[in-house]
Amino acid sequence: MSKSLQAIRGMNDILPEQTPLWRYLEGTVARLLDNYGYKQIRMPIVEFTELFKRSIGEVTDIVEKEMYTFEDRNGDSLTLRPEGTAACVRAVLEHGITGGGQVQKLWYIGPMFRHERPQKGRYRQFHQIGLEVFNLDGPDIDAELIIMTWRLWGELGIRDAVKLELNSLGTSESRGRYREALVEYLSAHHDKLDEDSQRRLKTNPLRVLDTKNADTQAVLVDAPKMADYLDEESRAHFEGLKSRLDAVGIPYVLNPKLVRGLDYYSKTVFEWVTDKLGAQGTVCAGGRYDGLVEQMGGKPTTGVGFAMGIERLVLMLETLEQIPEEISRQVDVYLCAFGEEAELAGLALAERVRDQLPNLRLQLNAGAGSFKSQFKKADKSGALYALILGDDEMAQQVVGFKPLRGQGEQQSIAWDALAAHLATCVVQG
Repeated sequence: MSKSLQAIRGMNDILPEQTPLWRYLEGTVARLLDNYGYKQIRMPIVEFTELFKRSIGEVTDIVEKEMYTFEDRNGDSLTLRPEGTAACVRAVLEHGITGGGQVQKLWYIGPMFRHERPQKGRYRQFHQIGLEVFNLDGPDIDAELIIMTWRLWGELGIRDAVKLELNSLGTSESRGRYREALVEYLSAHHDKLDEDSQRRLKTNPLRVLDTKNADTQAVLVDAPKMADYLDEESRAHFEGLKSRLDAVGIPYVLNPKLVRGLDYYSKTVFEWVTDKLGAQGTVCAGGRYDGLVEQMGGKPTTGVGFAMGIERLVLMLETLEQIPEEISRQVDVYLCAFGEEAELAGLALAERVRDQLPNLRLQLNAGAGSFKSQFKKADKSGALYALILGDDEMAQQVVGFKPLRGQGEQQSIAWDALAAHLATCVVQG
């Protein structure tokens, strides 16, 4: 017997009962970003491999181990995007929309791909919402990104379950000085480092700082601190960010080991973390990357952004039971019609109601059926109310109106009064 077809490991179907929560989350974020003046951009999911090698860094785990890279029929090396910033920078450079100092405040949404070991909250195809801002170099825009996420957590009801961690990586020059000091210190303790940190010491030493190995963490207690190597510009920038967060009342924790996993970060880096999801504790992360555009062939252009994982935020909402009741209900009203004449009248009536109440979720019974079977389908739909059209209702040009949840008696509503009645009941019910 042939092997049954199934999804690739770590690439998951999002089923109909799951999509309402996804749409709620995505819609909430989109409205928030609209309110703050951000514009959406949509990039391809496949890019030339060189883009990610130049931006992310050839010695990062993503490029070395995790990218889905293949050769197309033209012999070009292509890669499924592992993150969104590099693709967004490529897009703004290609179309010249940041030239001449033009400020761009952009956001995007879509799937990313990394060949990781699948586990809860970490998948090989995962979805992100990302923001990128170009040609604003002050701490005010860094603060705005963090303030927006703080507002989002409040709207989603998860603010008490997340914590903000902050750090500054300084400019490339100050980071270079710190790197030298860190390598010197870690080299003196080489034998105490775990194998992965020993490898990173030669290729990407700052990544040793976010190791999860207990022995290496013990070595890092007395390691040089990035804060001691910051240049005055970076120090002033970081103080400006903190003062703005203090002014708004957003709590934060300074984490000197926070470096992020991509080479292009400078100055501000931040993460929103939680202890509600086990090992996968980061739900949103980002920072400033003032040298990336120039590194990719453009003119010096400042940049800052973040990305949040949709799967992890959905998991947060489920874990904390912060799912609005109305999104678990996909139907407001279910119309049952008995007989061909009633079905025709019900079809016309439903369309008139939809004209008057475009946001009403009204489902017509399909496939005919007995009174009992139609009511069973109405109840299973999750609708608040059932509408009934039979011979008696047709004769009187009324529709039966029956509550399906809670108390209330069935009543008759004139056809021309139905929309007004539903507006009152569905909104207030």
